[in-house]
Amino acid sequence: MSASTDFDCIVIGAGVQGSFTAYQLAKKNQRTLLLEQFVLPHSRGSSHGQTRIIRKAYEEDFYTHMMGECYELWAQLEKEAGVKLYRQTGLLVTAPEKGRSFQLIKNTLQRNKVPIVILTPDNFSQHIPNVHLSEGDGALVDVTAGVLYADRALRTVQSQFQKLGGVIRDQEKVTDVKPGAVVTVTTSAGVYQARSIVITAGPWANTLLGHTGLHLPLEVQKINVCYWKEKVPGSYDLKRRFPCFVVPECQETDVHIYGLPSNEYPGLMKVCLHIGKKTDPDQRDQQSDRSDIALLKRYISRCLPGLEPEPAVVESCLYTVTASSSGPSLENF
Repeated sequence: MSASTDFDCIVIGAGVQGSFTAYQLAKKNQRTLLLEQFVLPHSRGSSHGQTRIIRKAYEEDFYTHMMGECYELWAQLEKEAGVKLYRQTGLLVTAPEKGRSFQLIKNTLQRNKVPIVILTPDNFSQHIPNVHLSEGDGALVDVTAGVLYADRALRTVQSQFQKLGGVIRDQEKVTDVKPGAVVTVTTSAGVYQARSIVITAGPWANTLLGHTGLHLPLEVQKINVCYWKEKVPGSYDLKRRFPCFVVPECQETDVHIYGLPSNEYPGLMKVCLHIGKKTDPDQRDQQSDRSDIALLKRYISRCLPGLEPEPAVVESCLYTVTASSSGPSLENF
């Protein structure tokens, strides 16, 4: 194996965080290497799949503030690459109207002057068909929210990174990291050196940090990504302007339930629970807990009557969370 000292920075992990970090470094004329242990594209981490939610509807002001810049950066990348990455759909938020979560989200949106529409029980079904609004629930729509095309975004940013002179090496698992004035990174195929590294390895972060003597209190969870069949094709279709939605609490759970209109698979709507069970990222298929699906079936039977209450497709995604968090921000879905 030969050593290369031609890089200012090495980024380890080519998911959404790593790919966009490498892209921004290259835009600042940093000679950057992006390493990925799997063949690209792949579905073993947290960034795969066709769609994710983007929104300003959060309980915390700082997320809403951050999202203003995020929308601008997405628009810049779309213009730069000539590729459509975002589609405005709006985001429906429903929860007990007097509950803490609904009030926090509503107040944050209003305080930050985000365009919203408040729905009432009298007009809800006119605007949002095929959804049952529970008695006592409030409903609002974050008008600016929508869908990000995740797989397309990754391909686009990696391509732009390479056009800027960035180097991508996939199917190279990092086996050692030696800190120092010059950082040495050893992979299954070579040895690289740089002035600095960025580790964006998600579920494998602590494995890599272990080489440096560091350890973070991280837990890896496997999420069941469920797709539910429409009883009448088109009932929840993106093309018919059905919105994304978030339910921060309901009678089934106090964990977020989120959904995206049918798009990835024709006639299937993505509806998932925003939490999973602990897993080993290298043996995640051995973790077969489906208690979240049982909960979602009850919710769908009650609130989404236009869907078959049995998932047609179940895929998986990995969350990497700290002890103080319940999961990543929902724009990552």
